[in-house]
Amino acid sequence: MEKEKTDKKDHILDVAEKVFAEHGFDKASTRLISGEAGVNMAMLNYYFGSKEGVLIALFERRTSHFHGLIKDIGSNDTMSSWQKVQAYTEAYLDRVFTNNCFQKVIQQELAIRRTGELSDRITKMVMQNALEFRKILQDGIERGEFKSDIDTDMVVATMFGIKNQIINAPGVSSLMLGYDVQDADNREEKLKPRVKSYLNKLLKGYLLIENDNAN
Repeated sequence: MEKEKTDKKDHILDVAEKVFAEHGFDKASTRLISGEAGVNMAMLNYYFGSKEGVLIALFERRTSHFHGLIKDIGSNDTMSSWQKVQAYTEAYLDRVFTNNCFQKVIQQELAIRRTGELSDRITKMVMQNALEFRKILQDGIERGEFKSDIDTDMVVATMFGIKNQIINAPGVSSLMLGYDVQDADNREEKLKPRVKSYLNKLLKGYLLIENDNAN
């Protein structure tokens, strides 16, 4: 019975994610979500309480799993700081390219100047993952693997900024890169490995002390 309940909630959230990505939170409605999900309004309200409750549950589901993953990376004592950055980059980009709808929802919400509890909770959930990455960078400085003068905030912004450009401006990105970034095959076979390679080379040159010694 509990598994059936979880499956139904996950199904509703899967549908809600697509609805929010397509219509935006403000234009979406619980009636539209319930209709697309094939459930009645009573069930949706029972599980989530409101449209705001659906959005919060969606963010909690997506961000909590990734948060656990990157915390495990950060606490892994068998990895160097650079290996942790590589693992984070790999996990983050895999997440971005497999959850494109959710990335659109994130950007829509962060772009709107909302105030109140809903905005605060969403911002906190998004920021906790950014802060875990910053901890990895700071740890690399303290361990003497990374340069002492790196700007950790700008490194985080660079990671997020590349993703935002591709998702928020696919038309411009397609023209710059020479192929349609919204095509599923292009995203998986061309774009994802290209972004991974670029970020690894960029961050390695900026972060590692050994690159200063080589010059």
